[in-house]
Amino acid sequence: MREYKKYYITLPGGELYEIERPLVMAVINVTDDSFYSASRVTTNANALRARTRQLIEDGADIIDVGACSTRPGSEPVALGEEIDRLLRSLPIIKEEAEKSKRRVPVSVDSYRSAVVKACHEAVGIDIVNDISGGTLDDSMWQTVARLRLPYVLTHVKGTPRTMAAMTDYRDGVAAEVLEDMAKKLDSLRQMGVNDVIVDPGFGFAKTIEQNYQLASCLELFHSLNAPLLVGFSRKKMITEVLGCRADEALNGTTVLNTVALLAGAHILRVHDAKEAREAVRLIEALRRNSVMINKIETTDKSEI
Repeated sequence: MREYKKYYITLPGGELYEIERPLVMAVINVTDDSFYSASRVTTNANALRARTRQLIEDGADIIDVGACSTRPGSEPVALGEEIDRLLRSLPIIKEEAEKSKRRVPVSVDSYRSAVVKACHEAVGIDIVNDISGGTLDDSMWQTVARLRLPYVLTHVKGTPRTMAAMTDYRDGVAAEVLEDMAKKLDSLRQMGVNDVIVDPGFGFAKTIEQNYQLASCLELFHSLNAPLLVGFSRKKMITEVLGCRADEALNGTTVLNTVALLAGAHILRVHDAKEAREAVRLIEALRRNSVMINKIETTDKSEI
């Protein structure tokens, strides 16, 4: 089991946020086109309050809000519609998050810089989660740099509509994804974006087999010297292997989340906060006791 490495990110206003243990990023989709229907929440205030409150009670550390589906094959909603959905939802979600006894940052899941700018100016957001890694909007990185927002850098090729056909990796999926992310991470840091979280992009421009090849190499991504986020939750890489539907894929999700935690992942992006938080607690208990055993073994050897 890999030793866990702590990181700090700076949230808006200069607030230092410590990733002292693996975090749970819980999803709220204010869209009717998300691949997992149970994650969809209307912009009705009561429904949003109830969903946000439940996720936080279940152990969510970050709330990630999206208003435009990015599932493979999906078509984007109009820019104005995405902004409108978020501006109606974010104030309610943020209000509930601020009621928590612990700090619960709110992230916006969008690849459009205009969405990020509008949400930050109107409501205030803590993190930008861009599934395109800056490839679908030339202004995204400059916007994030100017607003000084932490940024989730995700690997993808193509667009949500075309990504399923863009799975050719000449040098192997892990090597090419790592190289691509290293280059982009360097560019972001040169622009002054220092608070970057890396996401290998499971399900985005990867076959089922490539997703598992990538999952088996997760420890390689620690070489990027950035917090590592993984998003397996209820995805096709689980449902196709198990022959089940997305609403039956919770157990498979937990298994892969556990694999990621053993590899030292820092953030689990999930639909089900309670089960993810329980996985974190168990792996942390295992990690603590593994350290104790190692110390005992070292002491025993030194006394011989």
